[in-house]
Amino acid sequence: MKLAILVSVVIAAVFATVLTTNVVQKAVTDQQQAAAGGVALTSCDAAIGPTQPSQPEQGGADAAELDQESRNTVSLIISIGKQRSLAPRAWQVAIQAGMTESRLHNVNYGDRDSLGIFQMRPSMNWGSAAQVTDPNYAINKFFDVLLGVPDWENLRPGDAAQRVERSGFPDRYHRWEAMAAALVQNMGQIADVVGCGQGMGAALPPSQAAAQAIKFALGEQGKPYIWGATGPDSYDCSGLMLRAYESAGVILPRVSKDQYKAGAMLPVRDAQPGDLIFLATDPADPTTIHHVAMYLGDGKIVEAQQTGVPVHVRPFSFDEHEVVPQAVRPGV
Repeated sequence: MKLAILVSVVIAAVFATVLTTNVVQKAVTDQQQAAAGGVALTSCDAAIGPTQPSQPEQGGADAAELDQESRNTVSLIISIGKQRSLAPRAWQVAIQAGMTESRLHNVNYGDRDSLGIFQMRPSMNWGSAAQVTDPNYAINKFFDVLLGVPDWENLRPGDAAQRVERSGFPDRYHRWEAMAAALVQNMGQIADVVGCGQGMGAALPPSQAAAQAIKFALGEQGKPYIWGATGPDSYDCSGLMLRAYESAGVILPRVSKDQYKAGAMLPVRDAQPGDLIFLATDPADPTTIHHVAMYLGDGKIVEAQQTGVPVHVRPFSFDEHEVVPQAVRPGV
């Protein structure tokens, strides 16, 4: 039985490589089309996207609730971003910041002397009151400061917004990530807002270590779950992944939150056999990750789930509660 599962996994990996040519061509075409329009896309970032796995319409639904003033502000952000040849990621950062600070309204009030779309403070050298309430000035000023943030292109958009705004509540900018991505994609006419193409998971070559890691994990079925255990007689969730990939010569961090950062990231729905799947209290916030499992393909995972449940294979759906939108491919 174990051998049959392993063979099916290897066959699935072979079929995935057949799709690579068409997938890469799609991504290249999107990049060329964007370049022709004077817009530079960032490199693929699976962590940014218009949907969560279990909330496929959330970004579009939030965007549909915007009033006309908010939509006008979004249009102006995108227009100025294009005029300055800024990547769509910059537009998204500005949209998330403006939505968080003022719901994208040019308000003449705020905390202390905060004013305008981005709640800029004249007393903190953002400009005069007249300037920060001029949408053209405010948007350009926001972009100016964003471009001065080191490595902003590789930050999560909400984190980049926080670096500009320097809020006392740094995580709040993530709330509008899905909506902002949907607006960039639709109002900005960017076909591939994350730069990943469609099905980019297949274009990422499956790890050569995946088959060995799968073989190891399947061989540990029936062993008990013990929190903090890393084998050989018992495991917790991340301990099983640690030893599985260690058997294939790939060293992973000890805990699931750190394993999330230990490989190539791809949209979870494009996961291939051997990729790591994560669960989090808030799927949009990787700091709340509390579980990791290994995807086997065909809607199955192998995992050390919880106390009282031994290592096992079970059916899995990408629409399960708490599924993080990104999978991770160790060793790539």
